[in-house]
Amino acid sequence: MTQDLFRQDAYLTTCSARVTAITEQGIVLDQTVFYPLGGGQAGDAGSITLADGRKLLIADTRKGKDAEGKPTADIVHIPAPGQATLLAELKAGDAVTAEIDWARRHRLMRFHTATHLLCHLVPMPVNGCSITPDYARLDFHMTDPLDKEALNAGIAALVAAGYPVTLSSVTDEELDANPALVKSMSVSPPRGSGTVRTVRIGATDQIDLQPCGGTHVANTAEIGGVVVTKIEKKSANSRRVVIGFAD
Repeated sequence: MTQDLFRQDAYLTTCSARVTAITEQGIVLDQTVFYPLGGGQAGDAGSITLADGRKLLIADTRKGKDAEGKPTADIVHIPAPGQATLLAELKAGDAVTAEIDWARRHRLMRFHTATHLLCHLVPMPVNGCSITPDYARLDFHMTDPLDKEALNAGIAALVAAGYPVTLSSVTDEELDANPALVKSMSVSPPRGSGTVRTVRIGATDQIDLQPCGGTHVANTAEIGGVVVTKIEKKSANSRRVVIGFAD
């Protein structure tokens, strides 16, 4: 089981670790700052530094799978092309340093937090989500048209207000008693530990509260210039909102 250090502190960029396995999927560490693809958010890229200082480049991060293809508690770091020589030298037990591409991660954090603002501005169920370093999109289950200018004005106001973004948790029973907390129709909150991680925007004034395992900025002001670039009618019951950086 990989200890996921990013869950409690998304601002960690590096950590010491030990290799626990080299699999067909990639490199498994005992702990990591790398976020694996999930919940619509892209996996992290970065590097793993060997004891002698050489860097093995990581192109992506995924959740581990067992022989039957079922998810495991491991987080797998996928080497970039051209890393075969260094990978062959790596073995279980080796001490390494894991470091994410911070500029890329920070863009993901800004976008992910901005999608939570969209959930506040468009209070409809979400039936699709994708968060990349270059854009993010949410597909809302709805039939009414959306106004791009109104959404941009709403995002700008929420960013300028500087609302704090905090992590907490609810029990499985509390979530069952309040199913409206779950905004996504396509991704279910991870269960099994007895509690579910939540992300809240706003202190006295609650802007958004929902289960989420992704990485986020600490304050909406840190999102910066984000604008709606496109609104599409994907189907009779779906409206897609795409956001990008204005700067």
